[in-house]
Amino acid sequence: MIRRLAILAAVVCVAAAPGRGEEPTFPLMAWGHTPGDPAVLQKMRDCGITVAGFVAPKDLDACRDAGLKAIVADPRTTNYDWRNVDPAVARANVEALTKEVKDHPAVFGYLLRDEPSAAMFPGLGAVAAAVKEFHPGAWPYINLFPNYADSDQLGAPDYDTHVKMFVETCKPTALSYDHYAPFEGGGLRESYFANLESIRKAALESKLPFWNIILTVAHFNYREPNDADIRFQIYTSLAYGARGIAFFTYFTPTWGNYRLGPIDQFGHETPTWGKLRTVNLQVAKLGPTLLKLHSDRVYHHGDVPQGAQGPPADSLIESIDGPMLVGEFTHEDGSRYLMIVNKSFTDSKPCRPKLRAEANLEQVSPYSGGLQPFGGEGVWLAPGQGALLRIAR
Repeated sequence: MIRRLAILAAVVCVAAAPGRGEEPTFPLMAWGHTPGDPAVLQKMRDCGITVAGFVAPKDLDACRDAGLKAIVADPRTTNYDWRNVDPAVARANVEALTKEVKDHPAVFGYLLRDEPSAAMFPGLGAVAAAVKEFHPGAWPYINLFPNYADSDQLGAPDYDTHVKMFVETCKPTALSYDHYAPFEGGGLRESYFANLESIRKAALESKLPFWNIILTVAHFNYREPNDADIRFQIYTSLAYGARGIAFFTYFTPTWGNYRLGPIDQFGHETPTWGKLRTVNLQVAKLGPTLLKLHSDRVYHHGDVPQGAQGPPADSLIESIDGPMLVGEFTHEDGSRYLMIVNKSFTDSKPCRPKLRAEANLEQVSPYSGGLQPFGGEGVWLAPGQGALLRIAR
């Protein structure tokens, strides 16, 4: 119990990053540069975004006014030859920056680097240490490669070693990674669940929360996002215990075949905007409960993906029809919860789990956040949809 409470404390502190008198909020971040236009920021908040990344110090007031937290982007934490960082210079730079912004209520963290090689970890660790020294509680934001990066990119023989080296060298306050999986033609990258397994394992071992950056813009051979794609990526991440979700990208890039991000290249809403808003608002209602849960285990009913696990002999659920993902959790009050996700991208499925021990199920409503009976027509899950259930003894 002590270990669980310690992990939960770290999760709430880092993932929610509330200011004085604020309630913890489940973080949902627009990944990428964010302009300081008040109308643009308010539109982001209307979409259910809670964290803007990445924001110039001069735009923090606008973020605050829109009700957003922000990852600060400034050369004093980003502009380094990461293989040759002078710790004294880094410390002076970070001290100067944090003196300017650390008391601002919108500051959530500071951007350092995206997808670094392991050779950069010592330099990143020096800057991260300075951030933690001068702004305790803020996130020195470093995002990791996905598990389909090659060894040259990773600077390590394999992915798990890369993540372990990152934790040991950079001593992060949270783990973040990206993994883009929905392909044109209906396919899913085979290693998607294996990446969730690796990051979840590293997060539990290091007692850190983790974030997943999911795909919300079509490009290369990744498909145009539909409702099921967005639901699937978010709810599978939550079932694995993610305590933050970021979106690549909110603003559609203006090159190549990028298309149908939530905001297009001309600044207009696309159909993706409304789809993302719907799921974000659901997560906002589930968030107060999610932030009080400890991830116990995760398993798959039906086909078990590469690198994932089937149900153990003592799982809470004995059987369930359909291609379902199950996350088991313990609430800080000791009660048990399940996140069950319909893994089909095309078919709605009834969620009728048979528990090993007789009990009633209550659902945390994604529309009110309150508990309600789970049964009848309410057991149907749309493609990619998840249900957060409480086991009521």
